[in-house]
Amino acid sequence: MPLLASIVLLAQLPTGTVVVSPDGPVRTLARALELAPEGGRVVVRPGVYREATVRVTRPVEIAGDSGAVLDGEDHRQLMTITADDVTIRGLAFRRVGASFNEDRAAVKVVGARRCRIEDNEVEDGFFGIYLARTTGCRVVNNRLRARGRTEVTSGNGIHLWSSDSALIEGNTISGFRDGIYFEFVRGSVIRGNASGGNIRYGLHFMYSDGCHYRANVFRGNGSGVAVMYSRDVEMTGNRFEDNRGSAAYGLLLKEMADSRLVGNTFIRSTTGLVAEGADRLEARDNDFIDDGWAVRLTASSGGARFTGNNFIGNTFDVTTNSRQAFSTFEGNYWASYRGYDLDRDGYGDVPHRPVRLFSLIVEHNEPSLVLLRSLFVRVLDAAERVVPALTPEGLADARPAMRPLARQTPVAAR
Repeated sequence: MPLLASIVLLAQLPTGTVVVSPDGPVRTLARALELAPEGGRVVVRPGVYREATVRVTRPVEIAGDSGAVLDGEDHRQLMTITADDVTIRGLAFRRVGASFNEDRAAVKVVGARRCRIEDNEVEDGFFGIYLARTTGCRVVNNRLRARGRTEVTSGNGIHLWSSDSALIEGNTISGFRDGIYFEFVRGSVIRGNASGGNIRYGLHFMYSDGCHYRANVFRGNGSGVAVMYSRDVEMTGNRFEDNRGSAAYGLLLKEMADSRLVGNTFIRSTTGLVAEGADRLEARDNDFIDDGWAVRLTASSGGARFTGNNFIGNTFDVTTNSRQAFSTFEGNYWASYRGYDLDRDGYGDVPHRPVRLFSLIVEHNEPSLVLLRSLFVRVLDAAERVVPALTPEGLADARPAMRPLARQTPVAAR
């Protein structure tokens, strides 16, 4: 661009704005950040920028025009932010490159507050967006894609460590080890994201208390979601879909306490919900549809309560590894219920026992699953319904609904 035209263009920009362009007076982000004042704005024009890791050390907004690309050439982190009140918007980040020595990311935020990472695109990331020791950051409406083949050579799409009060909303994530990963995170919200096709989990929680995730879709991951070693987690209106495999499930709750599972849909997964050490779990108004095992409830889960759920078309609605009942079921709809409703109050007059005798056999001898469609299993189920002797006596729904229950809690969009 001729020098005079550049001067005219700069004169038309708001005070405190610096423009980066491939053929302008400022051609790198590093130089623009040297020129931009605190609280200023950097505008990145279309082009491919290959430069050393960009370091943002004071409050600034970096806004990319469509076609503005930062290229890491497969061997470096693209941007590191250590200042408060930084906004990154509208940039495309390409080719971060895997590393066995460091957690390289397209954007890494360390020790900062109130960052905003919005409307960006990450392609071929190792880690995508990485927040460490942050407070009050927003990661909104980003599109993140990777081509990971193994857990060892892949990072996470959106990774939070030792952070609090974050909002993760409206992002699309695929191809990473874990789509979203939380460790030692407090009081944060994951809302309206689509995490699918990741190698291990769509979402992975560890040691993260008081967090909520709502209206997300987890589809076709190695397993859907694992929430582990956490308290007071609320899971509302999510969809767990098409998580298939010998060890796959829609949702794993492990060593949890005082959490709520409300208005979710578990559909077409090998196992919908696994509760292992999930104490005082409230599970209500959820739909379990066309799963292999809808709910696998271990003896270590005490005080769980299942109310108002629909169990439709599952191979096994509930299975357990215990003869004793430590959880309760009441007012759920079971498509396999064969009772009656003489007083026409909408609920069955005889209890429903959701644990099939054959499911207990499979729990202790998994290869016996090959007999599932056999005459032997049909006779076994019929005999157990007439004379229930081996299934857990206390694990019964005393008031099963006669019709599928309508939903008042909105669920995530399909």
